[in-house]
Amino acid sequence: MREVLQAFFETNRIIVYSVYGQVFFTTGVILAIQSLRHSRLRLAQALPWLALFGVLHGLHEWGDVFIPIQATYLPSFLVQLLHIAQVFLLALSFLCLFQFGISTLGPLPPRWRWAFWVPTGVFLIWLLGPFYVGLTVIPEIEAWHRVAGATARYSLGLPGGLIAAYGLRLHAHRHIAPLELPHILRTLRVAGLAMAGYGIAGGLFGPVVPFFPGNLLNEMTVFQTVGIPMPVWRSLLGLILLIALLRALEVFQVEVDRRIEEMERANILTLERERIGRELHDRILQQIYAAGLLVEAVREHCGWNPKVGPLMEEMLLALNRAIEDVRLYIATLHGMSQPGHLRTLLEEMARDPRFRSMLDVEVRLDIPDLLLEPEQAAHLAAILSEAFSNVLRHARARRVVLEAQVKDDRLRIGVRDDGVGMRPDHPVGMGLRTMRERARLLGGVLRIESAPGEGTTVWLELPMAEKGRPLDEAPALADRG
Repeated sequence: MREVLQAFFETNRIIVYSVYGQVFFTTGVILAIQSLRHSRLRLAQALPWLALFGVLHGLHEWGDVFIPIQATYLPSFLVQLLHIAQVFLLALSFLCLFQFGISTLGPLPPRWRWAFWVPTGVFLIWLLGPFYVGLTVIPEIEAWHRVAGATARYSLGLPGGLIAAYGLRLHAHRHIAPLELPHILRTLRVAGLAMAGYGIAGGLFGPVVPFFPGNLLNEMTVFQTVGIPMPVWRSLLGLILLIALLRALEVFQVEVDRRIEEMERANILTLERERIGRELHDRILQQIYAAGLLVEAVREHCGWNPKVGPLMEEMLLALNRAIEDVRLYIATLHGMSQPGHLRTLLEEMARDPRFRSMLDVEVRLDIPDLLLEPEQAAHLAAILSEAFSNVLRHARARRVVLEAQVKDDRLRIGVRDDGVGMRPDHPVGMGLRTMRERARLLGGVLRIESAPGEGTTVWLELPMAEKGRPLDEAPALADRG
């Protein structure tokens, strides 16, 4: 039976290695695309290493298909160079796997930061030893190929796969379990088991070599024991790893959805605070003023009375204290009690982790030192926050430019993205209507420039004031220059 399986494997060797390489190359490409997404999860920061491992490992396995075919056409020295390149790709792919495992363990405490460089150190030792010295000592290229490949598997592949498996499991319990996503937690555990299995299958059971452990545990012993070639086992483990990771990477979309929900709740809370602030200012505060005027009128009508006069004074003091308390509460609701600088507000908005972690934000400011009143700052912050939130929700953008400039005595603030854009007949939602209303309260206008496939730019144009004097009746921006 084993002889039949062995003959079948040798006959279909090209197909087996083609599928093997395809599994890992596809895994690498898909993970590379996913790694472009911004996320605060440690897994997203380590994902490029795993993507690079998949691509390089797939190329290495395709070498077992490509090199035997080209050996009949190419000169012997070019075939030797192809063998050397294939072994180098194998070691480099395992270096990336090892580095992925170390990255998933982070953030490491300061006294363990050196561990990040362990994979590179091991790779350099292998490069100088079995790779370079082996080429000068071992005369036959195929024998050197087995020895260099086996030592790369033992020193980089085996520890890299096991550490990556442990890192995935640790990350799942530290960062995914608190999110209460049991299906993603399960798939990450499956991915960890598949990674550990591949670390053993790809790192321990390599080619037959004349030293331990390759002389006892190798591809041939596995085939003689179970009757299935090791490349098939590795392909199955790689396929399980690919499917599990694809399912687990749904956590990035869940993270984005939850953060957008948080921003929407924060925006609703801000609107409610402003409504309460307006109610306090337009109704409660005016009623307290009216009560104070009535008390003063009663005091003037009654004249100074030793019994009534002190009570009237106490009533007026109490009303004045109530007015100050309401004013302080209104300022607290707006989130600001002191004037602020426009440049500081824009820079803080660009650094906001809600947006920075999911978008590449570039800031271009060509403005003088402008001072904002608290109400102006609140309106402007709300407009910019809604603009950034719209980019996250609808634009599918990677990059945003926040710019501000003064032109023709008008301040222009723009939020420009590289997303999918909008059609001219795109319906106007509540968020955009609120932004335009805030722009009107600031004495300015809001304009949208967009086209399908060309991104969107939100422009806020505001009038400049003269040395702190308001423009007409609208709140204006004061130039402190």
